[in-house]
Amino acid sequence: MDHPYYPLGVSIPNYRPNDLPLSRSLPVFGALIGAVVVSAYLLAGSGSGSPRRVRSIDRFAASWFALCGFLHIAFEGYYILHRAGISGKGTLFAQLWKEYALSDSRYLTSDIFTICVETITVVRFILPPSPENSSRNASNALIQFAWGPLSLIAVLCICTNHPSRHLFQIVVCVAHLYGVALYYATNWAEQRLHGVSYSRPEFLYFWIYYVGFNAPWAIVPFCEWPAPGGEASKSDPPVIVLLADSYRRIATAFRALHEKESQQKNE
Repeated sequence: MDHPYYPLGVSIPNYRPNDLPLSRSLPVFGALIGAVVVSAYLLAGSGSGSPRRVRSIDRFAASWFALCGFLHIAFEGYYILHRAGISGKGTLFAQLWKEYALSDSRYLTSDIFTICVETITVVRFILPPSPENSSRNASNALIQFAWGPLSLIAVLCICTNHPSRHLFQIVVCVAHLYGVALYYATNWAEQRLHGVSYSRPEFLYFWIYYVGFNAPWAIVPFCEWPAPGGEASKSDPPVIVLLADSYRRIATAFRALHEKESQQKNE
């Protein structure tokens, strides 16, 4: 059956066009995301076990990792479980994946790299290999415990002000940076070396879907933005984004520890 995906003529068995317009599917998906993000934002301000000033970066981080956990476990988990027949399904998540695949058809062709990257983001329990695609994904029989669950653990640590919060924050942020780099690089290399493009050329599909939808996982961990309204004071540090925040908090803690140890030696 004819389909709109690139490269033209690529085999997508049992393809079924979407029958749910984006004007209906996106609001539902957006409502799910909104519920997750708002819940985490509110929980971050009320779930601390000790009285403390909740920083805006803490609320942002809880919301961000809750979003990551939802997308990795629910949305990408759906893809992993149903990847072999997703092109012929009509569920909400299947239709959203088919829409996104206009920017990257590897999601509909059981591409090895795509399966591996998406699998490692999802929590998987021991399952029998898929009979339709067992040779392509031996990891079905393995336990995977990675970025989705770790994102939710980070949310819990933020909301309870747990000391290990920055450990999980750093691990998940670095994993996202590495995953996005590989995701972009493999597609770029295929196009440059073999002339194969997996994305339709329209602005919406390449720049909005492919580049724009994945860019936050490279930007949020790595960037630092100044506090609004001018220069920040010591009591009101700049609004910084995740890896920079973890670096500063850990460096401050070790600096205080070293000062305390030096004082004890001098006594």
